[in-house]
Amino acid sequence: MRRRVHEEEHMGELNIIPYLDVVVNLVMFMLLSMTGLITLGVLNVSAPKIGGEAGAAAAAAAGPKLLLTVAIGKQGFYIAGAGGVLGPDASATDLSRPPTVPLKADGQYDYAELSRQLATIKEKFPSETQIILSADGDVIYEVLIQTMDACREQIIRVPGEPHRSERKPLFFDVSLSVIG
Repeated sequence: MRRRVHEEEHMGELNIIPYLDVVVNLVMFMLLSMTGLITLGVLNVSAPKIGGEAGAAAAAAAGPKLLLTVAIGKQGFYIAGAGGVLGPDASATDLSRPPTVPLKADGQYDYAELSRQLATIKEKFPSETQIILSADGDVIYEVLIQTMDACREQIIRVPGEPHRSERKPLFFDVSLSVIG
């Protein structure tokens, strides 16, 4: 009996300090690698801002804003602007009317046509950089990202050179909104 008690005394406690060192190093590595990956995929997207009286006074002094809105629906893209800029009945949230840029014949969204329409608007408002983007609840994430890309710049193919293209900036301050 004396022998068993003696064996239990020599086993001692488990030393977990090396395991904790490994865990701390792994956590530090993961935190550093995630911050590096996040900076690679950052898009400048903001929520609509609510301004006070000072912001409203500055906006009134600058003149009417374009307030360009692109809504993504099941039938295509709806482009609208405030103040009758694109027509008095132009409401991007009214998805019951025909879309400004309908779907292609194969059922895909026409991003090139959306960019062309926005380039036409950009010619009339060259200093405007903001656009509000909203989407129907059934729109998939990839369509939303490709629409952001189409709103931010237009890719123009150089004639006579099939592998060369130019990028023309459009509306690069994208704000996300909800269709409600």
